Amino acid sequence: SLLLEGRVIANYDKRLAKIRAGVEAAAQEIGGTAVIDEDLLDEVNGLNEWPVPLLGRFEERFLDVPAEALISSMKEHQKYFHLVDDAGKMLPNFITLSNIESKDPQQVISGNERVIRPRLADAAFFFETDKKSSLEDKRKSLKNIVFQAKLGTVFDKTERVAKLAAKISAQIDGNADDALRAGQLAKSDLVSEMVLEFTDLQGIMGYHYALHDGEAEDVALALNEQYMPKHAGAPLPTTTIGCALSIAEKLDSLVGLFGIKQPPTGTKDPFALRRAALGLLRIIVEKQLNLDLKDLITWSKELYGSLENDNIERDLIDYLLDRFRAWYDDEGISAEVFLSVSARKPTKPIDFDRRIKAVNAFYKLDVAQSLSAANKRVSNILAKQAEPISNQEINSALLSEEAEIALSKALDAQETTVRPLFEAGRYEEALASLARLQQAVDTFFDGVMVMVDDPAVKTNRLALLAKLRGLFLQVADISLLSK
Repeated sequence: SLLLEGRVIANYDKRLAKIRAGVEAAAQEIGGTAVIDEDLLDEVNGLNEWPVPLLGRFEERFLDVPAEALISSMKEHQKYFHLVDDAGKMLPNFITLSNIESKDPQQVISGNERVIRPRLADAAFFFETDKKSSLEDKRKSLKNIVFQAKLGTVFDKTERVAKLAAKISAQIDGNADDALRAGQLAKSDLVSEMVLEFTDLQGIMGYHYALHDGEAEDVALALNEQYMPKHAGAPLPTTTIGCALSIAEKLDSLVGLFGIKQPPTGTKDPFALRRAALGLLRIIVEKQLNLDLKDLITWSKELYGSLENDNIERDLIDYLLDRFRAWYDDEGISAEVFLSVSARKPTKPIDFDRRIKAVNAFYKLDVAQSLSAANKRVSNILAKQAEPISNQEINSALLSEEAEIALSKALDAQETTVRPLFEAGRYEEALASLARLQQAVDTFFDGVMVMVDDPAVKTNRLALLAKLRGLFLQVADISLLSK
């Protein structure tokens, strides 16, 4: 009776399926395709108990306004779905949902058309008003907006970001001049009428206004791409200039806030630094950019001048590398693998990522636990020595036991094999090769006493173990893999 007499579809999934099918069918009536945003679909599903899709129309003149502005107005305020043609071009139509089967649906449609018209007219007015002044002219207004009390205005931020983006762009074979220009204009659309009304259009309107002003295409694209990725798993910048500007924009905030000792806390992150840090790392790793965090932080610090935090490089690198932990956890990589690589503190994100993948592959080998335990044993032995052993030369004349001679030869052979692999960043191949040491290592520990009375022999054997450990440390501290 609830369904048939009350006209209530109580089941969430059934309502959702009915809305999706109805919206798609309504779009097909005019040969269009409905763009179904899943968040909007979820929202309207929660607002209706007997959803009835209705197709409405607006004046074609509004299509002169950037589609994103129209979509934002219809989606955010009216909960409408928009339509596109076969080429992906927006159509002057929308689909709304009525919560009743009206006897005169045309009246419902007309009412919705009357409601949306002034909103679209506002968007058109804002767009035309904004085009009367260039992004360069709008930039002057940024001098009146504080970015952070100790770090200056938004204008000051664009000055720093522009220079940093140019340097980064040159490092990754991009156009430094275009990156500089993109950085200068990066925040100008924040003072536009359109973005003041529709804040989610920041960057998008910068792109459209830059094209209107005659700026280069890659400069215009970068103005939108600076905000990418917008959330976990979201798209990354598509252009080199966009990557450079996005990294620079995020890094400037990170260095500035860490520089004045205001990093995010467990409950407060007003500048979204966690998201900025992860986004920065994603761009560098997934775009395979040859950038070192130490260099990036140094370049950004120089643009700030003096900052309060003398340990900013250490603090920020630790923070950035720790962002990797959740990333790899989502990929199913164990904490032991992460910690073994993190212990070496490689500051090139793509290098960090290669090491993680290499150690993760090594961790799955049958010999991994044995070699990890051996490295842990070696680490403990070496840590107890009064004098460092790592640079001690091995004296072959002092090698007397068959097992230590065999280990020394195996280490020499492996050193020759893996050195070029390390230099080329081919860590997985290097660890796979080093895994062949397992038998020689086990035999050595089974049959050779390291801490003998003869100091020369003892030191020589310690040097042998230090060499073993040093080879693995070229990638990670695999002693931390030991369970």
